[in-house]
Amino acid sequence: MRDQIIPNSPFTAFLGTEITVCSDGVAELEVPIRKDLTQHHGFAHGAIVGCVADNACTWAAASIVGDVVTTEYKLHLLAPAVGEKLVGRGRVVKASSRLVIAAGDVFAITGEKEKHVATVLATIMPVTKPARS
Repeated sequence: MRDQIIPNSPFTAFLGTEITVCSDGVAELEVPIRKDLTQHHGFAHGAIVGCVADNACTWAAASIVGDVVTTEYKLHLLAPAVGEKLVGRGRVVKASSRLVIAAGDVFAITGEKEKHVATVLATIMPVTKPARS
């Protein structure tokens, strides 16, 4: 799944996303914090933090139900995202054939030190492919 989705998702590829865990309703991904992903104070931009949070939840959901899209998420930014990389950790709270509820956290990593910078609750929808006629 990783090998198919990241190359076909230009924004995810642009970020340099690496999926480190994706199975049984749990996912973890890493995104390096580059200068072009920061805002005027030097923190990772909130949109990037939100993307990492969203992707951690969608990968966790996808590990259970397959292809998915996000229908909504609530993001709480807890602290400035300053460090070498962002790590997003997502987990499925409840899954059905129509919706998946997932939660996640984002951490800014410097060396061995983790700083909790965001938390998210997301609603994810499985994608059903229309039948071909």
